[in-house]
Amino acid sequence: MKNLLHKLFSVSMALLLLLSTISWTVEKHLCMGRVMDIALFNTAADCGMEAGLALLGDSSIDKKHCCDNEVFTIQGQDDLTHDFSKFDFSQQVFLVSFTSAYLGLFQDSVEKNIVYDSYPPPILAKDLNILHQVFLI
Repeated sequence: MKNLLHKLFSVSMALLLLLSTISWTVEKHLCMGRVMDIALFNTAADCGMEAGLALLGDSSIDKKHCCDNEVFTIQGQDDLTHDFSKFDFSQQVFLVSFTSAYLGLFQDSVEKNIVYDSYPPPILAKDLNILHQVFLI
Protein backbone atom coordinates (compact mmCIF):
# COMPACT_ATOMS: atom_id res chain seq x y z
CA MET A 1 0.00 0.00 0.00
CA LYS A 2 2.85 2.36 0.85
CA ASN A 3 4.58 1.65 -2.46
CA LEU A 4 1.35 2.25 -4.38
CA LEU A 5 0.80 5.62 -2.69
CA HIS A 6 4.43 6.55 -3.31
CA LYS A 7 4.16 5.71 -7.01
CA LEU A 8 0.83 7.54 -7.34
CA PHE A 9 2.27 10.63 -5.66
CA SER A 10 5.37 10.51 -7.89
CA VAL A 11 3.31 10.26 -11.07
CA SER A 12 0.99 13.08 -10.01
CA MET A 13 3.95 15.35 -9.19
CA ALA A 14 5.55 14.57 -12.57
CA LEU A 15 2.28 15.41 -14.36
CA LEU A 16 1.93 18.62 -12.37
CA LEU A 17 5.45 19.64 -13.37
CA LEU A 18 4.76 18.78 -17.00
CA LEU A 19 1.45 20.66 -17.13
CA SER A 20 2.89 23.75 -15.43
CA THR A 21 5.81 24.07 -17.86
CA ILE A 22 3.87 23.64 -21.11
CA SER A 23 2.48 26.72 -22.84
CA TRP A 24 -1.21 26.21 -23.63
CA THR A 25 -2.91 27.71 -26.69
CA VAL A 26 -6.67 27.43 -27.25
CA GLU A 27 -8.17 28.80 -30.44
CA LYS A 28 -11.90 29.20 -31.10
CA HIS A 29 -13.59 29.92 -34.41
CA LEU A 30 -16.83 31.88 -33.99
CA CYS A 31 -19.41 32.30 -36.71
CA MET A 32 -22.33 34.65 -35.98
CA GLY A 33 -21.58 34.44 -32.25
CA ARG A 34 -21.67 30.64 -32.10
CA VAL A 35 -18.61 28.49 -31.50
CA MET A 36 -17.94 26.38 -34.57
CA ASP A 37 -14.56 24.80 -33.69
CA ILE A 38 -12.14 24.64 -30.76
CA ALA A 39 -8.52 23.54 -31.10
CA LEU A 40 -5.66 23.00 -28.66
CA PHE A 41 -2.06 23.80 -29.70
CA ASN A 42 -2.98 24.51 -33.35
CA THR A 43 -5.38 26.57 -35.49
CA ALA A 44 -9.12 26.00 -35.44
CA ALA A 45 -10.81 24.98 -38.67
CA ASP A 46 -12.98 27.66 -40.23
CA CYS A 47 -16.64 27.18 -41.09
CA GLY A 48 -16.16 27.66 -44.84
CA MET A 49 -17.84 31.06 -45.03
CA GLU A 50 -14.85 32.66 -46.79
CA ALA A 51 -14.82 29.88 -49.39
CA GLY A 52 -18.56 30.35 -49.98
CA LEU A 53 -18.13 34.11 -50.43
CA ALA A 54 -15.26 33.50 -52.85
CA LEU A 55 -17.50 31.25 -54.97
CA LEU A 56 -20.17 33.96 -55.08
CA GLY A 57 -17.62 36.42 -56.36
CA ASP A 58 -17.58 38.62 -53.24
CA SER A 59 -13.86 39.21 -52.84
CA SER A 60 -14.01 42.45 -50.90
CA ILE A 61 -11.29 42.32 -48.27
CA ASP A 62 -12.27 45.56 -46.56
CA LYS A 63 -15.70 44.23 -45.47
CA LYS A 64 -15.88 42.57 -42.08
CA HIS A 65 -17.55 39.19 -42.20
CA CYS A 66 -19.45 37.48 -39.41
CA CYS A 67 -16.62 35.05 -38.61
CA ASP A 68 -14.06 35.68 -35.90
CA ASN A 69 -11.14 33.79 -34.35
CA GLU A 70 -10.26 34.04 -30.65
CA VAL A 71 -6.91 32.84 -29.32
CA PHE A 72 -6.10 32.27 -25.63
CA THR A 73 -2.47 31.59 -24.73
CA ILE A 74 -1.22 30.66 -21.27
CA GLN A 75 2.55 30.84 -20.95
CA GLY A 76 4.26 28.11 -18.95
CA GLN A 77 7.20 28.47 -16.62
CA ASP A 78 10.63 28.77 -18.16
CA ASP A 79 12.82 29.16 -15.08
CA LEU A 80 12.53 26.09 -12.85
CA THR A 81 15.86 26.32 -11.07
CA HIS A 82 15.87 27.47 -7.47
CA ASP A 83 19.20 28.38 -5.96
CA PHE A 84 19.67 27.30 -2.35
CA SER A 85 22.29 30.00 -1.77
CA LYS A 86 19.75 32.81 -2.24
CA PHE A 87 18.32 32.03 1.21
CA ASP A 88 19.92 33.63 4.24
CA PHE A 89 21.48 31.47 6.93
CA SER A 90 18.43 31.27 9.20
CA GLN A 91 16.22 30.12 6.32
CA GLN A 92 18.78 27.48 5.35
CA VAL A 93 18.94 26.21 8.94
CA PHE A 94 15.14 26.06 9.07
CA LEU A 95 14.87 24.14 5.78
CA VAL A 96 17.53 21.61 6.74
CA SER A 97 16.10 21.01 10.22
CA PHE A 98 12.52 20.79 8.95
CA THR A 99 13.50 18.35 6.20
CA SER A 100 15.44 16.09 8.55
CA ALA A 101 12.62 16.12 11.13
CA TYR A 102 10.00 15.44 8.43
CA LEU A 103 11.95 12.54 6.94
CA GLY A 104 12.42 11.12 10.45
CA LEU A 105 8.66 10.65 10.67
CA PHE A 106 8.75 7.97 7.98
CA GLN A 107 11.44 5.77 9.54
CA ASP A 108 10.17 2.53 10.97
CA SER A 109 10.54 2.29 14.71
CA VAL A 110 11.36 -1.09 16.18
CA GLU A 111 9.54 -1.84 19.40
CA LYS A 112 10.47 -4.85 21.46
CA ASN A 113 7.69 -6.34 23.53
CA ILE A 114 9.30 -7.90 26.56
CA VAL A 115 6.88 -10.25 28.23
CA TYR A 116 7.37 -10.89 31.96
CA ASP A 117 4.62 -13.48 32.31
CA SER A 118 7.01 -16.21 33.33
CA TYR A 119 8.72 -14.01 35.91
CA PRO A 120 6.33 -12.88 38.66
CA PRO A 121 7.24 -9.82 40.76
CA PRO A 122 9.04 -10.48 44.05
CA ILE A 123 6.91 -10.95 47.14
CA LEU A 124 7.49 -8.14 49.61
CA ALA A 125 7.54 -8.99 53.28
CA LYS A 126 7.10 -5.35 54.24
CA ASP A 127 6.14 -2.26 52.28
CA LEU A 128 9.46 -0.41 52.08
CA ASN A 129 7.93 2.92 51.07
CA ILE A 130 5.84 3.07 54.22
CA LEU A 131 8.63 1.65 56.33
CA HIS A 132 11.04 4.42 55.30
CA GLN A 133 8.24 6.99 54.89
CA VAL A 134 9.17 7.83 51.28
CA PHE A 135 6.13 9.13 49.42
CA LEU A 136 5.84 10.59 45.94
CA ILE A 137 3.89 13.82 45.85
